[in-house]
Amino acid sequence: MPTFDIVSEVDRQEVTNAVDQTLREVGNRYDFRGTDTEVKFSDNEISIESDSPGRVEAAVEVLKTRLVRRNVDVKAISGGDIKPVGGARSKAVFVLNQGIESDLAKDLSKRVRDTKIKVQVQIQGDQLRVSGKKRDDLQEVIAAVKQMDLPIPVQFTNFRD
Repeated sequence: MPTFDIVSEVDRQEVTNAVDQTLREVGNRYDFRGTDTEVKFSDNEISIESDSPGRVEAAVEVLKTRLVRRNVDVKAISGGDIKPVGGARSKAVFVLNQGIESDLAKDLSKRVRDTKIKVQVQIQGDQLRVSGKKRDDLQEVIAAVKQMDLPIPVQFTNFRD
């Protein structure tokens, strides 16, 4: 019986590279001179800190551009509200979205079943396993999920015949 998994994973190396490129560009750009802008990536957090909210917004745009160029979906990061830190400094913190949360997994499972394609969907931790009798049915499900507007990026892995 053919199966595949729907997962939400982020390539941490590509995110690290995007953060490094952002830091390099922020260090070289004229409009960031003297602002003491910092970009840090640790665990599942990216933090951007600078002298003013405007500089933080500009650094966030640079980061998003670098993520897109490295083929990391911008939906893979969430948060980013600019907050004052003290001493006339502002900070934005982004969190990497890894895995599919249970509420979203239930919603996605229901939406796949609503397509009326003859497949079974099982929630397995932070991923979904889709199985069906025909390979064509699974390909239809992949096409349907790609058309859905989901708040996180999804990938299709472990396709077995």
